[in-house]
Amino acid sequence: MLKSLLARPLAAFVHARRARALADPAATQRRVLAELLRRARDTAFGRAHGFARIRTAREFAQAVPVRTYEELLPDWLARTQRGEADVLWPGRPAYLAQTSGTTAGTKLLPLTRESVPHHIAGARDALLAYVYRTGRARFFDGRLMFLSGSPALERHHGIPVGRLSGIVNHHVPAVLRANQLPTDATNRLDDWETKLDRIVDETLSQPMTLISGIPPWAQMYFDRVRARAGGRPVGEVFPKFQLFVYGGVSFAPYRAKLEESIGRKVDSVELFPASEGFFAFQDTDSAAEGLLLLIDSGIFYEFVPAAEYGRPDARRLTIGEVSLNENYALVVSTNAGLWAYSVGDTVRFTSLAPPRVIVTGRLKHFLSAFGEHVIGEEVEAALSAALARHPDVRVVEFHVAPRVSARPDEPSRHEWLIEFATPPADPAAFAAALDYDLRHRNHYYDDLLSGNILAPLLLTPLPAGAFQRYMASIGKLGGQNKTPRLANDRGVATGLLGVG
Repeated sequence: MLKSLLARPLAAFVHARRARALADPAATQRRVLAELLRRARDTAFGRAHGFARIRTAREFAQAVPVRTYEELLPDWLARTQRGEADVLWPGRPAYLAQTSGTTAGTKLLPLTRESVPHHIAGARDALLAYVYRTGRARFFDGRLMFLSGSPALERHHGIPVGRLSGIVNHHVPAVLRANQLPTDATNRLDDWETKLDRIVDETLSQPMTLISGIPPWAQMYFDRVRARAGGRPVGEVFPKFQLFVYGGVSFAPYRAKLEESIGRKVDSVELFPASEGFFAFQDTDSAAEGLLLLIDSGIFYEFVPAAEYGRPDARRLTIGEVSLNENYALVVSTNAGLWAYSVGDTVRFTSLAPPRVIVTGRLKHFLSAFGEHVIGEEVEAALSAALARHPDVRVVEFHVAPRVSARPDEPSRHEWLIEFATPPADPAAFAAALDYDLRHRNHYYDDLLSGNILAPLLLTPLPAGAFQRYMASIGKLGGQNKTPRLANDRGVATGLLGVG
């Protein structure tokens, strides 16, 4: 009771502070950039790029090129990873966050004493924004469950290394730690199946009020809870369950199945965290309105029009120069020592005052084998529309890949590999609904079908557990790992079909 009472005045305080920063987003971001440059001007990177002489975002863009992880690694990140001090940021990293990409090798990104608190504050402020908006704070008095990576840390040249979610676990405020599940011992289990069973053991009899995790892994947890509770819905097993917090992937394709598993309405809050920084959170009643960009959290944002990304003349726009409804590649400079770093995500602004974004996809996760350049937002929206037309269908997970044919009697097309919890009674009608909406959203795809260059999509149902088996086969089952929704090749598709 005490925690929920204290949460309301704290929520009001945090809201007022955030409102001051949002009063002039462009000015706030100018101050952030100036402070980042001041702090890092005497580092090796700062000296090499003339930070002491930079006064404006334009000068910064001229001095510091946009770089990917691979481009920053040889000259800069590798030195930081070896424990060399004052390379990208003053001192040595407090941690190295190990990423969980499914299409690239392991990456080690620096976290500093200055950046770690912002990861914690981002999640905290998301919950407090919910409290401020709704007045509902009772969930703080119950049990809070976070499906996350293991907090176990290794050492790399003396620097602690782990998954971001596991690192953050070490910094959960003491006031919440007593309420937190799973226990540390369970959270450290490596085998996801064993860990999930143990989490169910620990939570089944508890007054769960908040559950957080990536939607597909939360669904696995809900399925196990229901199985252990004789098929009762999760909302009945946990009558005080009030809030579902998620991030990492779009919620829309999972919504119907998750809500069916819960059996009643619960509120939800979407987050946009990454190893590079905590970027945004939902501050309105619907995530469809966009996520509030955190502009005073040690991150300077630049936005490159996605159609220009990779070109030498690509524009780098600041928060005061962006437009609504355009796709941008997200570029950040942070107090973890990342400078003009290409995150790999694409975003679209739904509001400029305040700045809210929707994550539309990944620069590397798109489908353009035939020139259509279909992005993640489009396939997720097409699936959501098809599910609305076929309300009895439930989807567990999906992946879309090209099916290129060299035979004139077998046309090329997209292949949708879908694991259904409840399959469509008429698969052909469901596939037609998917095609219809994707054609509506992507005119290049529509032109290819109209010109008979592509045939309508091929729908390939996968057996139960196919995505779990695939992720297990590549050593990425559980935690914060996720299967790419789109690919420009058949690597993931072949893996899924091989384990199906």
